[in-house]
Amino acid sequence: MTSLSDIYSSLPEAIDPNGADSKTVAEADFNARHWSSPVPGPLKPGSAEHKRAVAEMFRDTFNPYKPSVIAWPKLDPETLKRVTSLPIWDIAVQTEGKARLRMAAYARMIDDPDMKDALSRNAWEENRHKEVLSKLVEAYDIKMAPEPPYIEPRDTEWAYLVTGFSECVDSFFAFGLFALAQRSGFFPAELIETFEPVMQEECRHILLFANWLAWHRATMPLWQRPWFELRVLAVWVFLVYERIGLATSIDADGNVQEQDNNFTVSGAKDVADMDISLRDMIDLCLAENERRFSGYDPRLLRPKLAPNLARFLRLFLRRPSGARALEKTA
Repeated sequence: MTSLSDIYSSLPEAIDPNGADSKTVAEADFNARHWSSPVPGPLKPGSAEHKRAVAEMFRDTFNPYKPSVIAWPKLDPETLKRVTSLPIWDIAVQTEGKARLRMAAYARMIDDPDMKDALSRNAWEENRHKEVLSKLVEAYDIKMAPEPPYIEPRDTEWAYLVTGFSECVDSFFAFGLFALAQRSGFFPAELIETFEPVMQEECRHILLFANWLAWHRATMPLWQRPWFELRVLAVWVFLVYERIGLATSIDADGNVQEQDNNFTVSGAKDVADMDISLRDMIDLCLAENERRFSGYDPRLLRPKLAPNLARFLRLFLRRPSGARALEKTA
C-alpha cells in the first residue's frame, strides 16, 4: 500500500528545485486564476465530461512556486511585532499538517483515476502550504508550540469531509481578512505578494471539493445516499461545535495548547487598525470570494453555504454611523 507521505510529497511531474524564472511564474500565476474547459455544453455532475473537467482544471491551474526560494521581505520592528503576535501560526501549521494527511488518505482509497490524481495533487499542495508557513515561522522567528504527531485518520471519509467543509468556510472569511490586511496596511505589499499564490490555491482547493462533492453524490448508489447525507449533517454540527470556543490540543511535549479555531470569522480587529462593521466585512468577503472564483469556468460548481449564509445575515445588518467604509485599493 502506498504510504501517505509518498502521495503528499511527490507529483507526477518534476518540479525544478531552484524555482521557475519570473516569466514562467507570471504565466503560471495567470493560468492559476483563469481556466475554461474546451468541452461545449453543460458539465453535469456525475458525467464523464464534468469529472475530467474538474481534474483538468486542477492540473492545468497548478502554480510551480517553491517555498525554499521565497525571498521573505525584511520587516520593520513594528510590522514584525504585528505579524508575529497574530494568534494563528500554531493552528495554521497544524491544520495544513493534518490536511495533507487527510487528503492523501482519501486520494489513496479512490479508484477513479481522474479524481485520484486531483486529490493527490491537493494533498501535495497542502504539504506545500505547510512548508510555506514553516519557512515564514523560521524567517521571522515566530515562537511556536511543538507540533503534535500527525496521525493517519481512522475514518478516512469523515476526516476528508471535515477538512473540505472547514476549508470552504474558513477560505470565504480568509479571503476578506487577507484583503482587509492589505487595504489597512497591516501586511506590507511584499508580504501580500508572497502569500497571494497560497490564497488563490485555497480557492482552487474548495472549487475542487465542491465539484468532488457533487460528483460523489451523483455517482454513489441511491441506497448509500441517506447515510452519506447524515454524515454531512454531522460534519456541520461538529464544525459549529468546534468553532464555538477554543480548541484544546496536546503538543509534542505533552502540554495542553488552546487555539482559536474561529479566527477567520472573528479576526478583523487583529488585522486592521480601523472600525469595520460586520456588514462591511461581509461585503468584502463576498466581493473577494466572487473575484477569486471569477476566472474559472462558470459551469463548475462553487461552494455556496458560507456565501449564502453571509448574504442572509447581511439582510439584518445596518452599517453603524461611526464605522468607516472600506475603500478599494488599486
